[in-house]
Amino acid sequence: MELQQLTAISPVDGRYRSQLQHLDEYFSEYALMKYRVIVEVEYLLFLADKKFFSLPIKTRNLLREAAGGFSVEDAQRIKETEKITNHDVKAVEYFIKQKLDDAGASHLKEWVHFGLTSQDVNNTSIPLSWKHAAEFEYLPALLNLNNQFKVLADQWRDVSMLARTHGQPASPTKLGKEIMVFVERIQNQIEQFINVPFTAKFGGATGNFNAHHVAFPKKDWVNLGNQFVESLGLQRQQFTTQIEHYDNLAAHFDAMKRINNILIDICRDIWTYISMDYFKQKTKKGEIGSSAMPHKVNPIDFENAEGNLGVANALLEHLSAKLPISRLQRDLTDSTVLRNIGVPFAHIILAIRSIEKGLGKLVLNEAKLKEDLENNWAVVAEAIQTILRRENYPNPYEALKDLTRGKAAIDKKAIHTFIEGLKVSASLKKELKAINPSNYTGVSAEF
Repeated sequence: MELQQLTAISPVDGRYRSQLQHLDEYFSEYALMKYRVIVEVEYLLFLADKKFFSLPIKTRNLLREAAGGFSVEDAQRIKETEKITNHDVKAVEYFIKQKLDDAGASHLKEWVHFGLTSQDVNNTSIPLSWKHAAEFEYLPALLNLNNQFKVLADQWRDVSMLARTHGQPASPTKLGKEIMVFVERIQNQIEQFINVPFTAKFGGATGNFNAHHVAFPKKDWVNLGNQFVESLGLQRQQFTTQIEHYDNLAAHFDAMKRINNILIDICRDIWTYISMDYFKQKTKKGEIGSSAMPHKVNPIDFENAEGNLGVANALLEHLSAKLPISRLQRDLTDSTVLRNIGVPFAHIILAIRSIEKGLGKLVLNEAKLKEDLENNWAVVAEAIQTILRRENYPNPYEALKDLTRGKAAIDKKAIHTFIEGLKVSASLKKELKAINPSNYTGVSAEF
């Protein structure tokens, strides 16, 4: 059966293809070939710039066109060559050599892939594609989502809400501040992600520029290698085996896991607020919430996001644990594993889109928040006993504990009756009676 969205095994390429298809520019087999061609072409041009050979402007332009205009048809040609070579990077080398033949520069063909091993190309191509995906897709999507949280926090900054610790009523808070908790957490982790460098391995068969050095022993190949990798916007690892360490790539994965956990946390909180009726959800005409219960509007966007973030974390955990480990100077386990880095990335993008959609449906039910506050006057006991402590009143905590703990209902009347019975001044009683669950919300940093 021909592969199409309905027959794809993975939902990334099936059910959700329409939302994720742009990611094939970074993570598909076509993308890997494209980035390999970019690296090989840029390296060839770099050698020419360093006067190893002369490269006519016309040939330069044709090579840049080959890299910049790389197509699916070009990738298919490389794939056909790979059937003969049984080596994917060698097939890319032959593709570029053919371009030189076409440009009438066949005498320069042996400078293609000069001194390199395939991992010099792979461990530069993949970090470059990963960098582009992170900078053009992941970080913008995450920053936009965090900005959406910030907008909601601003909108709800003055909305009083009953807090819950251990699931029990606790000192009241502001809904906007509770959203800002997540804004701050996400921003902190974004900064940690950004601080991890995008690194590459570029140093020959086992990292020592053996072939380069034996051919041109007077050249400073370490410096040349650094210059080339930095020209691509990456940092070169100075001491490597045949492959890159992947420690920084693992650090990116771990940072993404932490961010995913924060997003799961807020998804669960919002899901719970919806179940508590703090939020209603906008509906679209014709939509069905439940196949059996017509009244239901399920919080499916937050549930979908939570599920996709969980799948992403499971894959990221394996990637970050496996990739930094390789037997001696290299084994091949990294190769097949690296081909999967786009899968958790896609699930994360899908989750972010789901959260954005879910946030757009939320309608604050402020009456329910006020009702819960009014039904939980016991939470002002903390305020009363703290002021009584300030006044050096004897055993205030114990007095409030006896009033509130285990009682069926503590309402405004019960609290005010307690205050009236205190042996304190009239002005202090007035101060205590001014406290209510809606205004006992403390202060927080400006936002």
